[in-house]
Amino acid sequence: MAVFTPVTEDDARALLQRYQLGELVALRGITAGIENTNYFLDTTRGAYVLTLFEVLTAAQLPFYIELMHHLAGRGVPVPEPQTLLDGTRLTELNGKPAAIVTRLSGGYEPEPGPAHCALAGQTLARAHLAAQDFSIHQPNLRGLDWWQATAPALAPFLDADQSVLLRGTLDEQIAFAAAGTPARLPFGPAHCDLFRDNVLFDGTFESPHMGGFIDFYFAGCDTWLFDVAVSVNDWCIHRATGAFVRRRLEAWLQAYHAVRPFTEQERAAWPVMLRAAALRFWISRLYDYHLPRPAQTLKPHDPRHFERILRLRTEQPAPALPRP
Repeated sequence: MAVFTPVTEDDARALLQRYQLGELVALRGITAGIENTNYFLDTTRGAYVLTLFEVLTAAQLPFYIELMHHLAGRGVPVPEPQTLLDGTRLTELNGKPAAIVTRLSGGYEPEPGPAHCALAGQTLARAHLAAQDFSIHQPNLRGLDWWQATAPALAPFLDADQSVLLRGTLDEQIAFAAAGTPARLPFGPAHCDLFRDNVLFDGTFESPHMGGFIDFYFAGCDTWLFDVAVSVNDWCIHRATGAFVRRRLEAWLQAYHAVRPFTEQERAAWPVMLRAAALRFWISRLYDYHLPRPAQTLKPHDPRHFERILRLRTEQPAPALPRP
């Protein structure tokens, strides 16, 4: 989340005339993140988040908006897009597609314990199963095709060792896809960006309660195993090194597995998928760091973090997925 497109209080008041959400009380920009413009929007009827989409087009957005609506309707704790007076859930503000969603309670946990990891794993499995009958299909727009298209632009910024790592991992992923392995794995709508700051918790550190998943705007149809790999590469690591914290990892994977058991094909693909998840975010962070777009409040992430994780996932054996 960030602020790329300014929104005034008068803009917000005019926008609210398209809804039945009450009158404006407060509007505050959210500076975290790098992809969309976001504001906390308080009205006389509730607390919401206003998002202006800076990259995704109006043609692409129904997948994300309707996926959240679908999941919320099935009891998965996610922001619920609000319906306009005309019956739609997507509008436009200051030349950008826009949506208003409910604001979930709780806050993110920067240093999650096993209990947080178990709740996140369990809830992601619930979301995967709940989305099985979602009718809109859209690929993960930050998948293999995007990695291949983006990598050449990064070449001038890489040293020799980095170039070898990126090229070798990308070649592995191309071969993995060409062999048809992903097509044999459980597949469907996936969050694809479930980092610890995209999950909210209530309760205490010792006894957390799930508040919900946020920021679905990188979601797409992909293997569910990729979604798991993205998650544990953030939730279950020492941030300074990228190495797995075994207690967190075991809690996360066991809780997911208890709801949606892993298959033998997924167990075989797991090491490659951990590298795929690390590569995806190394490439995107390299791009955002070296080729940023203008923004009022932009805090690019250090790409070296996912370079370290990718090297570890390449050099060290992957911990096994749970078995029945």
